[in-house]
Amino acid sequence: MEDISWGGTPSRMKSCGWGFFFILAQGVRDVMAMNRRPLVWFAFIFVLGSCAAAGLGLHGTLYAGGAAVLLAVAAVLGRQASKGLAIICLLGFCVAAGERLWADSRNVTELQELLEVAESEGPRTAYTVHVSGTIISTVEVDGDRAQFRLEAAAIQVADEKPLVMRGERLMVQLRLAAQPEQGIAAAWQRGDQVRVDGELSLPAKATNSGGFDYRRYLRSQGIHWLLKSKGAAALAVEAPAAEAFSAASLYGRVDAARAWLGARLDYLYPPEQAGYMKGLVLGIREDLDPEQFNQFARLGLTHILAISGLHVGVFMYALTGLLKILRQPRERILLFLLAAVPFYVLLTGASPSVLRAGLMAMLGLVAARMGKLKDGLHLIAAAAVVLLLFNPYLLNDVSFQLSFIVTLGLIIGVPPFRRAMPIWRRGSWVLDLVAVTVVAQLVSFPVTIYYFNQFNLLSLLANFVLVPFISMIVMPAGAGALVLSMLWPWGAKLIANLSVIANDGSFAIIGWLADQSIFRQVWGTPSMWWVAAWLLLIGSAFRRLGRGNARLVKDGHPAAQPEQGEETALLQTEETMLLRDRQSGIYGYGSSITEKRSRVYRPLIIHALIAMLLLVYAYIPDALDRTATVSFLDVGQGDAALIRTASGKHILVDGGGAISFRKPGEEWRDRSDPFEVGSKVLVPILKDRGVHRIDLLILSHMDTDHIKGLIAVVEEIPVKRIWWNGTLRSSEDSSRLMEAAIRADIPLYAPIAGERWSLDHETHLDVLWPAERMSDIPVIKDQNELSLVVAIQLYESRFLFTGDISVRTEGEIVRMTRERLMVPQEPIDMMKVAHHGSRHSTGNEWLAYWRPSGAVASVGATNTYGHPHPDVLGRLEAAGVVLWRTDTGGEARFQVSGKGISAFQK
Repeated sequence: MEDISWGGTPSRMKSCGWGFFFILAQGVRDVMAMNRRPLVWFAFIFVLGSCAAAGLGLHGTLYAGGAAVLLAVAAVLGRQASKGLAIICLLGFCVAAGERLWADSRNVTELQELLEVAESEGPRTAYTVHVSGTIISTVEVDGDRAQFRLEAAAIQVADEKPLVMRGERLMVQLRLAAQPEQGIAAAWQRGDQVRVDGELSLPAKATNSGGFDYRRYLRSQGIHWLLKSKGAAALAVEAPAAEAFSAASLYGRVDAARAWLGARLDYLYPPEQAGYMKGLVLGIREDLDPEQFNQFARLGLTHILAISGLHVGVFMYALTGLLKILRQPRERILLFLLAAVPFYVLLTGASPSVLRAGLMAMLGLVAARMGKLKDGLHLIAAAAVVLLLFNPYLLNDVSFQLSFIVTLGLIIGVPPFRRAMPIWRRGSWVLDLVAVTVVAQLVSFPVTIYYFNQFNLLSLLANFVLVPFISMIVMPAGAGALVLSMLWPWGAKLIANLSVIANDGSFAIIGWLADQSIFRQVWGTPSMWWVAAWLLLIGSAFRRLGRGNARLVKDGHPAAQPEQGEETALLQTEETMLLRDRQSGIYGYGSSITEKRSRVYRPLIIHALIAMLLLVYAYIPDALDRTATVSFLDVGQGDAALIRTASGKHILVDGGGAISFRKPGEEWRDRSDPFEVGSKVLVPILKDRGVHRIDLLILSHMDTDHIKGLIAVVEEIPVKRIWWNGTLRSSEDSSRLMEAAIRADIPLYAPIAGERWSLDHETHLDVLWPAERMSDIPVIKDQNELSLVVAIQLYESRFLFTGDISVRTEGEIVRMTRERLMVPQEPIDMMKVAHHGSRHSTGNEWLAYWRPSGAVASVGATNTYGHPHPDVLGRLEAAGVVLWRTDTGGEARFQVSGKGISAFQK
């Protein structure tokens, strides 16, 4: 799956474009009475139109348009804007909204008939096709998979007549058959005209609430189908990119140049650092070590690896310094930079963040050459309008949102924040850095927790110390070594070796800080109103801070003259206030200054209190909710169930996991960042739902499809205690999970039948199996019949978790339960179908004893075992049991209260 993030990999496809609108609203609010900034007004209304069309649809856009008209009328009547400006802004709203609605109406597949059949028949539906078209993206070769985007010119379904396409885009995923095919796939490039044979299928939808929606993500890229092929022989290059000139072939040449430069960095740096330096200097992140990336992500440092304004600024600063050394005049320097920035944007991948930074830089250079450069607010407003005109779907891009929101926050917030800080005659750059870091953290915080559901309390420190070091020392050294390697390889190697030492130091610091789990926080996904409230509150605080500073300068410094700079006035104000405080005491002039300071900063204290209330609500939004929930998650062919008790505690039963059938000698098939259900599905869902701690983790047994996903859970989320069946299995997954639990110092307990535990007043657990505790911890291969079987009571509703037991063990449990009267002989409300619905489970005796009202079968949509078996389905139907299946309906969720159970399915 493609990387789509700016600061980590978001766990789900969401839209936070309104956050961009709210922070821009603060910029407009700051210049409300200034007709000399029409561009900011226009951008504000333009973004409003795009947001309305993206999030509200046609009818909602009409209502938003009405609000925009009222806003414009109010501005005109209040003499905040001229009639002409109001009309132009409203036209901007119509253009932005119309463009987005038009783009949505055209963002449909040309294969409508196939789409309707595929959606009705389910995920197993695939069509054998022959496709000819042009590769329009880089070809990513990772392990046994090659992936790229293809613009189809013609598609032939089976033996039917080929259909001529007008730009249908496909995501091609080709599984390589042998290791030498990696080299063949690496030779394919953007712009090649190819013919591909394979199977056409729909991308996967989100099957868990809050899960990543791959189909929605691809749709935002204009892609509606996956084309899956096997073996390099399934693709034939009909015309290489070098033989034709097109936009794709031009990008292909840029890709080749980037690959060549990346190879130079491979030569200069050791393997463990080459991928990092390629990401830092060229924006090539495919070779970055996933564990290293995770460490950066935990500290909120991944923006260093996303080419953005910081990188563009360093590039322009270095180039300007070089041109000054060559004694070039100012006009020539501006022209040279204007020509160099687009080249740099292309060379570093042209991501949304670097497009924003590059466009702002170019607009600033043009304005500077014309002598009309005012401030960054005009530049970012113009950049937003241009980029959204170019591609309205950028509004939904995480990188675009974070880049613009943080930059806007810095433009609006840093000046007043910096003026509120002490005046240092020396070392003022330290305070400048503090102001930038704090403001960036405050502004990016709501978007960060919205998409990534985590925040590290050490992030501020890490950004303050490491960002300047990496951006001002390591990155220029890497870029300098890369350029010098073409002229003087020995000198380039010397610089690279010095930066290797610097990298070792920064990696050690990052690794140590990232491992301090006590500072890692999980934040559930906040609502859009909360994101808006936070951004508006921060913007209001910045505005109040700016007004307060101006009032102190005006009232507290009688010597301040209009021609003096504000910084000088502030410095003299501080000195004057200190002197008068000493001379007059608290009853003299110094007392009036203190009173004025109090009037200025009292509103800021109120802002801080409101911010604390917002933080508390976002961290524990369901603190007063006494509804319990049981969620049977879709983790493919495996089990995972998340339980929230009435008091807000969490129980996790199993964690899924894919079984590997890799043979010796096939290690080349392993991908650098393989799909793993724990890190890619389970942990993101837990974070999305604000699970700060798992109070009880139940391992039914030690088979891979039940425990592999829990390795990531134990490493990422605190676990209070673990229940397991008291045995081990001779497998890598079993060993890794137990080692992770021991490292985290988690108590392990093996309960036996007859034990009853209470987690709170409304949550009780009855253990039904195993029958007895082992004298030691044996290693047992066949784990199914040793599964922990637990009945969990929430209020008056009961859920039965059965692991992978068979009919034989079911009978023993029934007989033992009758003899010992371990649980009341009352019907079970919901039962997990044992062993995913295999033929030899869920027998008639079992169903007759428990009399379940409903059952859940946790199975994979494309499993090859035939689960759930028709015999099991027949027995459930005969017993009158309502069945929920994760393969056809996704996550099955049940809300429990004193009134009973309510069922939902994704």
